[in-house]
Amino acid sequence: MPSRRSNGGLLARVNFPLYTLQMLTSRHVLVGGGGGSSKTGVANGFEIFELFHDGVQFVAEEVTRHETGPSVVMNCASHNDGKRTVVVAGQESHCQLYNVNMKIINLENGEVAKGSVTGTGTAGLRQRRRSERDDAEREKEKLKQERVEEVVDSNSNVRHKKLQLVIKPADSIQTDFSKIEPLQRIVRVSPTGKYMATGGTDGCVRLWKFPHMTKVHEMIGHTKEIDDMDFSPEGESLATIAKDGKGFIWDVASGEKRKELCWAVPEGTKYMYKRCRFRLVEEDKARTQLFILSNSTSSKNLSFLQLWDADGGVVLKSAPYKETLSALAVSDNGRFVAVGTMFSGNVDIFIAFSLQRVLHVPSAHSMFITGLEFLPTKLDGPAITSNTEAAVVSISVDNRICVHSIPFRHTLPFWIVIVLIVLSIFGAFVVCSYLGI
Repeated sequence: MPSRRSNGGLLARVNFPLYTLQMLTSRHVLVGGGGGSSKTGVANGFEIFELFHDGVQFVAEEVTRHETGPSVVMNCASHNDGKRTVVVAGQESHCQLYNVNMKIINLENGEVAKGSVTGTGTAGLRQRRRSERDDAEREKEKLKQERVEEVVDSNSNVRHKKLQLVIKPADSIQTDFSKIEPLQRIVRVSPTGKYMATGGTDGCVRLWKFPHMTKVHEMIGHTKEIDDMDFSPEGESLATIAKDGKGFIWDVASGEKRKELCWAVPEGTKYMYKRCRFRLVEEDKARTQLFILSNSTSSKNLSFLQLWDADGGVVLKSAPYKETLSALAVSDNGRFVAVGTMFSGNVDIFIAFSLQRVLHVPSAHSMFITGLEFLPTKLDGPAITSNTEAAVVSISVDNRICVHSIPFRHTLPFWIVIVLIVLSIFGAFVVCSYLGI
């Protein structure tokens, strides 16, 4: 199919390489990364942007920036329960929890607008040692410099409100225990917000109560570092993939392994799973489907975007690629799936059930894609009004944040098609009768 540039394009640039991306609300996106512990002058941390659509394209405005000292933010996850947003970020061998509190302030009188989230949300966390509390207090003092940005009233284009966003570090806990170089590679929070799963270089999958961060299960099965994981839409299953080339489906309640994911690899080739994401099947919620990126260890062989039946452990459909795939996202309504490539920086969006490609963005980034996230349709708060059916945000180590969108496809409802067919048949019958045929 011909290439099409997205309606949005470049949203923003930051001054550090980007490794992780997370939608906090229906219109707030968090990006994280950094230059690492070496003294390169490149900061470590994350920034939060608010997204709008001006009628022509998507635009982004920075809401806040938080630096994390020598620790680069390589992965993160979040949960919004309608009252507050909690972010967990991988910083070296530890997982750091942040409470994100938002206040909407009327510019006219300075009062907090009705419905604003102002709670600190720190109840239930374990007590920390005095040294930890002192460090946290010093961090809180630093974070009192709050960034305030204007927001657009959902009912008009007049800016008469401000969004005050406060980030407060809470608990921190070690989640990886590798003897060589402990590092948390991935963290995910279940859709219900009840559990958090982490994986790292020691190859152990750990399940935690969330947000209290007390350990529930240690799930042993992988022999090498964890690359990715994802909770099923109902939160009952957890899919994990690792550098040992294996993929597992785990039972969250018991911590037991349900199934190993295996497929018929072409003879003489070796494949490694790279990313995995569950898909919500709206038409049949009893079915559990899973998208997986499979890359060949040889550049001569194709890579694949695969749609799996997670319960049966079989591949239902696949789309081949001539280069290595690096990033994956599935829309929260289960209708679309997006992939990013390693070398060309391309972004593609497919219809989820058929794997028909509907958008191809060549060279969306100058380097490999490190993260993709669809703009949500189900999170609390006013959704972004736009002329697009779906939009995906992409990041890369080229420091750029981009958005790629699909315009609404103008199709006739099914019942109208049926009526037109019936009328056509009836018209043909009348004409034939009139002509005596």
